[in-house]
Amino acid sequence: MLFLSDNAASVHPKLWEAMRAADGPDSPYDGDGHSQALDEKFSEVFGRDCVALWVATGTAANCLALATLCQPHGGVVCHEEAHIEADEGGAPGFFLHGAKLILCQGESAKLTPQAVRAAIDPIRDDVHQVQPHALSITQASEYGVAYRPAEVKALATLARERGLGFHMDGARFANATAYLGCSPGEAAGPVDALSFGCVKNGGMSAEAILFFDPALADVAKYRRKRAGHLQSKGRFLAAQLHAMLDGDLWLENARAANAAAAEIATSCGERLMHPVEANEVFVTLSPDEREALRARGFQFYDWGADAARFVTAWNTREEDACALADAIAAL
Repeated sequence: MLFLSDNAASVHPKLWEAMRAADGPDSPYDGDGHSQALDEKFSEVFGRDCVALWVATGTAANCLALATLCQPHGGVVCHEEAHIEADEGGAPGFFLHGAKLILCQGESAKLTPQAVRAAIDPIRDDVHQVQPHALSITQASEYGVAYRPAEVKALATLARERGLGFHMDGARFANATAYLGCSPGEAAGPVDALSFGCVKNGGMSAEAILFFDPALADVAKYRRKRAGHLQSKGRFLAAQLHAMLDGDLWLENARAANAAAAEIATSCGERLMHPVEANEVFVTLSPDEREALRARGFQFYDWGADAARFVTAWNTREEDACALADAIAAL
């Protein structure tokens, strides 16, 4: 009974079908029909024009997006537990050629305008200090909590006032959108660039970077090639993204994962460390309690000395989620 990560979930059958259907002669790189059609398809989903570039990983999506928004001598404002700070092996510094991450605090790994101001207001406007160039938030956050549209709008307003590019890490954007019950455009707000997650939501090897400013995309295309992410058979990545969007499969998958997480949360009570608004459940558990759960066949990651993280996926079986909920309740 696997609750390690949504990265470990199976590839959705519809994506396999789409890749097989794309297995024929076509233009290489991103000149194929599937890739060429992505801009229009994503623009329809978000209700405003955008340019969509596929890449193979979320790390590449985040870093290539941020590299267009931040110069090497600048800084990116983010939460201290953001994926770009804690889980990308220094890739932002590599892709951004040494640009600094300016860290903020915030409950459930979310930023507020007040937290951002506290981090950037003390920075003097002179060459001796790194100047903020971009703001990056995660939707849903690293603790599975969704930004409401009004919260994103407030951060976007601050970013505009301070001349910051605005990026959203949407590795679990589908889960946040499904939870909020709003349109994708409302869940993303007026961001400049969005890393649209696919792999965690039933994909195999494709993520999308969405740029809502064509000029940014023009720069990112060169950076993507230079970084080794312009795959010669890009149609297979594009086909996955099309399949995910067709019939709102991306939201269907996210709703299934969210429902499984909500089922687990019902039995956690005061053990819950954060609200469960996506597909991650953070629970206080002693080492002995964690071992007892593992002895019953549950696989998950420890989260510090006295907690655990359980992640559900599009194909988490209802009986497995119920069994975990019962097991936690019985501890």
